Amino acid sequence: MAQTRNGLVMFLQDTCVSPTWRGEGIARRCMERRLEIARALATRPALLLLDEPAAGMNPAETLELIALIRRIRDLGVTVVLVEHDMKVVMQVSENIVVLDHGEKIAEGPPGVIQADERVIEAYFGR
Repeated sequence: MAQTRNGLVMFLQDTCVSPTWRGEGIARRCMERRLEIARALATRPALLLLDEPAAGMNPAETLELIALIRRIRDLGVTVVLVEHDMKVVMQVSENIVVLDHGEKIAEGPPGVIQADERVIEAYFGR
């Protein structure tokens, strides 16, 4: 039990201490989001569902989030990500499923998704 507790403390120190967290507003929301993720990881899940984790973050905070998600993924936890920030999606995903009005229109690695005509049409119009 002590080893698990020490591991969680180390994870919190590594992932939840950042100079951008000093102060209020957006930085505070960023910290709270990361603490929520750390709490979820304390249960040692095989799968972690993240719903719009980058919402409201500035570019620097988003880069920190990307690094955190990669670290979680690299530890062997499957991450299911629902996100509108395509920079985040493309940088952390191995496989992407694209929905348009609830219908699956594409699935594949980031490079395939970026070039898919159905995705381009649905999200950018032509």
